[in-house]
Amino acid sequence: MLARPSTLRTRVIQRWVTLNGFSSDAVLYLFSSLFALVLGWTSGQVAQWHWGYLAVAPYLAAGVVALILGRLRLKRATAARIALLVLVIFGAVVVPLGLETRWRHQDPEMGFAQPEVSVIERSATYVSEGKDPYRSYYVDGRLVDKVPGLPAYESFFPYFPLMSVFGLPSAETHEGSGLTDARIVMSLMTLLASSAALMLLRASRQKKIRVAQVLLALPTGALFLSTGGDDMPILALMLLGVAALQRRSNNVAGVSLGVAAAMKLTAWPLAAGALLVARDGNGKSAWRRVAAWVVAIVVVTITPFAWNDPWSFFSNVFAFPLGLAGVASPAASALPGHILTTWWAPFGHVLAPLTFLVGGYFAAKYAKRHWPLSLSQLLAMLSLVYLVMMCVASATRIGYIIYPINFALWSWVCSDRVEREPVLI
Repeated sequence: MLARPSTLRTRVIQRWVTLNGFSSDAVLYLFSSLFALVLGWTSGQVAQWHWGYLAVAPYLAAGVVALILGRLRLKRATAARIALLVLVIFGAVVVPLGLETRWRHQDPEMGFAQPEVSVIERSATYVSEGKDPYRSYYVDGRLVDKVPGLPAYESFFPYFPLMSVFGLPSAETHEGSGLTDARIVMSLMTLLASSAALMLLRASRQKKIRVAQVLLALPTGALFLSTGGDDMPILALMLLGVAALQRRSNNVAGVSLGVAAAMKLTAWPLAAGALLVARDGNGKSAWRRVAAWVVAIVVVTITPFAWNDPWSFFSNVFAFPLGLAGVASPAASALPGHILTTWWAPFGHVLAPLTFLVGGYFAAKYAKRHWPLSLSQLLAMLSLVYLVMMCVASATRIGYIIYPINFALWSWVCSDRVEREPVLI
């Protein structure tokens, strides 16, 4: 007789928590190897299936090594886990990223990078030439300012202006591949911000290792760093903001969340939520300081571009990502929102706003019932918010699942910490 789903889930959780660090690492690395193999076999995107085949061996080797080490009684087990983590990052991120950027340089037409890489580099070229990166919009059934020779969706720049900084090396050298590839710049930013965040984060070394694995080493990070990467520096900056909020370092929290919010819309929910949990050294609300930094950075970096051409700015940053710009997006995964919109187009105009209103009501109700919110509670709530919005959006990638996964993990990491922490900055 089959076990009930709840019983099976309980058994799996109980079995998981009994594993030592190396054994749990082995499970994650071996499953990652399987995922990489399946992706390499099934993906139709050149950058993705190349990463899949390149990452199989590093994950498999790390899994086997972790299994062996898990049976030994090492005095410096934590140091060994960190060393293995670094090797996995090298094998699953550094090597594939280096090869794919080289191959892209040799054959730019083959697709050894996700479309967003070229979009960011092209926008940086416009900015470096004193031009507006928001040039395309859809009107009367016609796409204005389409980039010749490229799909219509690559004409749009669905980010805020600050995202262009990752493409500036290629804009300055007029070389969109090799060492100036935007993915390398984004990966360096991700490593720097996440390293600072992990140093600030008040958690055990075991928990920090798990955070680093999910953000950088497992396919939840390595795949995106190697193939596209625009969400990775956003996540790293948000983790830095979380660590700063935990430490009551409100200036650091405001700057890191402000920079993330000035790059991509996906950072806005946490930037807004931070105002609910920001506290000073005396436990009093410090929302004004965090808000001042976030608003200042966002306003200064966005206003000139939004003022120059409001319609193009709106079409690129809001209408296109929501599937309302009249152009099919490659991000349209087979999620409920996209399926419903395909069945009946008006759903694309009502699903997201309706979900926002209903979800906002329940979020406000939850916050009121648990007030004052802890950082852990905020992150758990946002994990659910990101998951729901990902499912109802008419055009979104399944890859956005990395947001709720990371938020849920960070909520767990922060859950057993005392909220009153010394002020650093």
